[in-house]
Amino acid sequence: MANNTLFSSLKSKFPRAFAKNEAGGRAYQLTPKQALAQMAATGTFGGAYYASAQNQLDTVRTLIDKIDDNQYLARLAVYARERAYMKDMPAALLLALSNRDTELMHRVFNRVVDNGRVLRTMFQMIRSGQFGRNSLSSSLQRAFARWLNEASVGKLLSASIGHDPSLRDVLRLARPKPLDNQRRALFGWLTDKELDKWAPASADDLPETVRKLIAYRAADSVEAQIELLDGDGLSVRWDLLADAALGPAVWKAIARQMGPQALRMNLNTLLRHHVFGKGWRNNEMVDYVANRLSDVDEIRRSRQFPYQYLAAYLNASEEVPHKIKAALHQAAEISCGNVPELPGPVVIGLDTSGSMSMAVTGRRGRGAISTMRCVDVAALFAAAMLRRNPDSVLIPFDTQAYSAQFDPADSILSLSKRLAKFGGGGTDCSIPLYFANTMYRDRRFAGAILVSDNESWVGTGRYGSTGVITEWQAFIKNQMRLGGHDIATPKLVCVDIQPYGTTQAPERGDILNIGGFSDAVFNVVAAFISDDTQRFVAEVESIVL
Repeated sequence: MANNTLFSSLKSKFPRAFAKNEAGGRAYQLTPKQALAQMAATGTFGGAYYASAQNQLDTVRTLIDKIDDNQYLARLAVYARERAYMKDMPAALLLALSNRDTELMHRVFNRVVDNGRVLRTMFQMIRSGQFGRNSLSSSLQRAFARWLNEASVGKLLSASIGHDPSLRDVLRLARPKPLDNQRRALFGWLTDKELDKWAPASADDLPETVRKLIAYRAADSVEAQIELLDGDGLSVRWDLLADAALGPAVWKAIARQMGPQALRMNLNTLLRHHVFGKGWRNNEMVDYVANRLSDVDEIRRSRQFPYQYLAAYLNASEEVPHKIKAALHQAAEISCGNVPELPGPVVIGLDTSGSMSMAVTGRRGRGAISTMRCVDVAALFAAAMLRRNPDSVLIPFDTQAYSAQFDPADSILSLSKRLAKFGGGGTDCSIPLYFANTMYRDRRFAGAILVSDNESWVGTGRYGSTGVITEWQAFIKNQMRLGGHDIATPKLVCVDIQPYGTTQAPERGDILNIGGFSDAVFNVVAAFISDDTQRFVAEVESIVL
């Protein structure tokens, strides 16, 4: 008999799917490193369509316990913050690392905790006791104290925005020893201590920015506030100025101090405070905001997701001037300009099933964290890929494929908004590949990209495999028929935008599973389809500590 290891039967090409996904469908279980990477890039500790917030937390802790590689945890925490731009998951990973390797935790602390919000998030997680402690260890206390002493005045002021926990809570528990009288006075002011308890510091030791902020809040006229804001002015976050603003003229000055991200996120706030005035046609503030939003250099310099422009567009009030909405379209086009070109056309499967109607950041309590749905994000990702690779085929699907007409003149936002309206039924992730193997069987493709939550439950594959694997094997065979056996093997990429831990296609040489919806995902997908052997886990492990 021939060696069965070398000459296995046809069934070996169809690996059996022994796992069940949350929807009850046949699936493949990701390895602990793969699954945790998916969670880190997509998880928000909010309830998803098929899993509660508590399920996500339990899964994260279980996966961390299974991974005996502290370097990987450190790299994943940095990756999740610096490349996937997540907030809660990096803090959780860093906290878990603090229980296992304090030296590594200190080494990556400032890269993960790069602003006050992440610091307060980590503090909240510690107080909850969900990661084995409910107070600061001596090592964590040193890390917090170092951050509080080294943070710029602006960063500390930004960190003071928000509560439960507040920066005051953090300072009182971390008890940082001030480096000098300026920092001693600043800590005293941030914690509302009586002035005599600042000694040997005094009010004169407060940083100039804080003294200006105090003067702004105490000002009794519009002119006095504007004078403090004009020129170099009061360079603090707008949130610190809003409550004391005395009218539209002050709000206009505040708007001019906002960065492009703050402007994008607060269009309705500016509208409510009459920043755009009544005569929008020739309103200088409308022109100013529109120009800031669509500034090419600022968009490339800022760490904003392309989908955030869609969120701003969808959430903008009807009364927001058309010129500003047009600027959001232009900004989205610019932000997608760095989407890489693929080595050839691909089949793009866009999941528009019912579960994709879930808020992309999940639910907490009774409401969604975000109005952006999974399908909105997936549609924008697919539209951006199609825009950069126009010979590709885009197939929206649930348990059937939908015919979508595309106008080349459509903006990214218009196209993604229209795509998100398809479907709403069950999920069969094999549908795009089935159509590629039938309707497009005479076309050459470099591979396929499925953008989904991977909760396929309709249809099964051959020999105990999933429907995706069965159709993928047929896809490879057909592409070899068209191009001959000397062509590069087509590649399948499953982009998962929800942290469930299973997939419809197991990781192997021609299949990549990747989680998230940041700009980094585009580059990993392009590298893989271009025959780079890099994988998602390898991308994480490439982080230099």
